[in-house]
Amino acid sequence: MQDISLKGLRVLILEDEALIALDLEQVFRDLGADEVIIAHSLDGLDAAFDIAVLDVTLAGRPMAGFAAELFARGVALVFVTCASDAAGLLDGLPGVQIVDKLFSDDAIERAIAEALRLAREGG
Repeated sequence: MQDISLKGLRVLILEDEALIALDLEQVFRDLGADEVIIAHSLDGLDAAFDIAVLDVTLAGRPMAGFAAELFARGVALVFVTCASDAAGLLDGLPGVQIVDKLFSDDAIERAIAEALRLAREGG
């Protein structure tokens, strides 16, 4: 387990697989996140998040463009995916964290900690 606290932070989980989204939500709640929003599409989302966990593709739509917007705003990004070519889909997002959908809590916590560090350092 990482020694991180997400107290005061707002988290977006953009994932179309409900069980994965719920597992991620629990990890963030255990780490003390103030607010965790689960969304299954981009409809109606604002960009006021501190951390975003995104599927690489959502209902067949690549999330790299949305991720680039978040990245430019300094949002800490973590991608969860089954795609073996995920890194190639995310060119232009240096240092972005990618975790396989068969993640352990420790793996996602390490990715969150690194994403936060990178966001604080400005990428």
